[in-house]
Amino acid sequence: MTQADRRDLVSLPLESALLQEQDQPRLVWVQDPDRQDMQFPDIWLRDNCRCKECFLPQTLSRLPQLWNSLDTSVRVHRQSVDAAQEILYIEWSDGHASQYPFSWLRERDFSSANRRRYLREFYRPEQKLWSGRDFEEIRKVFCYQELISCDSALQQWLLHLATFGVALVKNAPLEMDVLRRLSNRVGFMRRTTYGEEFSVRAQPGASNYAYLAAPLPLHTDMPYFEYLPGVTMLHTLEQSASPGGVNLLTDAFYVAEVMRERYPEQFRVLCQTPVDWADIGSEGDLQFHNIWRAPVINLDAEGRCVRINHSIPQRDSHFSVPLEQVRPWYEAMATFVGLAHEHSSGFKTTPGDVLTFDNLRLVHGRTGYDDTDRNVRHILGAFVDWDIVYSLLRVLRRASSPDAP
Repeated sequence: MTQADRRDLVSLPLESALLQEQDQPRLVWVQDPDRQDMQFPDIWLRDNCRCKECFLPQTLSRLPQLWNSLDTSVRVHRQSVDAAQEILYIEWSDGHASQYPFSWLRERDFSSANRRRYLREFYRPEQKLWSGRDFEEIRKVFCYQELISCDSALQQWLLHLATFGVALVKNAPLEMDVLRRLSNRVGFMRRTTYGEEFSVRAQPGASNYAYLAAPLPLHTDMPYFEYLPGVTMLHTLEQSASPGGVNLLTDAFYVAEVMRERYPEQFRVLCQTPVDWADIGSEGDLQFHNIWRAPVINLDAEGRCVRINHSIPQRDSHFSVPLEQVRPWYEAMATFVGLAHEHSSGFKTTPGDVLTFDNLRLVHGRTGYDDTDRNVRHILGAFVDWDIVYSLLRVLRRASSPDAP
């Protein structure tokens, strides 16, 4: 606040002056010789003091003492800069003293460009959406053995998977532990009611629609879980010689954006109408009855797509919404399914392929195939969670770029 601003406040009634003072963002300006000046809210700097009373280096976390009696009226009493050492010093109105290295401040600068850079490059890679006609351009192949032995290749695979939602791994051995070894390179497998790994092949009396040789419609895996498995991995051990068994993939985030632009009311319906997703059955000795209620299209606080729920066989006959919402939902869903097929891409994996894709973003399916004793299709599947993938991406990025935030 300038001196002129303060003179203006003097002429105001005390109550009005206090209200105007509270409305002003109290910022600390830091002149940086290497870039544009930085500015930080004073309360944020006080909250993030790095001294031993406020911060525990071995856990890289703040201590809770300040928050036991947080004084949000705390102000900067005096500030100074050591230009040679590039350190900001602040004495606070509560008697506390803090110091902040410029390198630390630069990583956390509140400028819009720096915030975008951090979210895009370090928090999570920026997603690039695609239509089926673009699939061959975004499709990328990785070598299984390189992923097992080389951190750089592992980082490139996970980055591509996070960006485009799909990546194909080739030349994996036809062994039952391939997905476990790959998962262990990332972190660990996600266990579900179907175990850590599951076999997808035609089975008599199958308890899951995927275990039939019939066409498998586009879907996300396990929408009946609140905590949805993030990355699906499908290892082809045997492939049907029949014309069928073709994998189908669609970037459902792309479909959602098409609906947002062309059919905004139907987009709203799919974002706001909760749907009952369910899975009832047994696996070995385990009996289960899973239910989760959520819309088809899930958005975050900024309106971006973060999850798609869709599975025709696993949509419950219970539909716990008012009567007048039912038909609009069906009409919107018919549009969604039609667009998902229109923008899908089809290809057939071969033995030794591991298809990996984002289960929160892509819908996948397959065409029907003939299944006989001499014509078998056997896919082994497993999941890893996105939290584990993103964690490893940051670790690998910091290892390859020590200056990363």
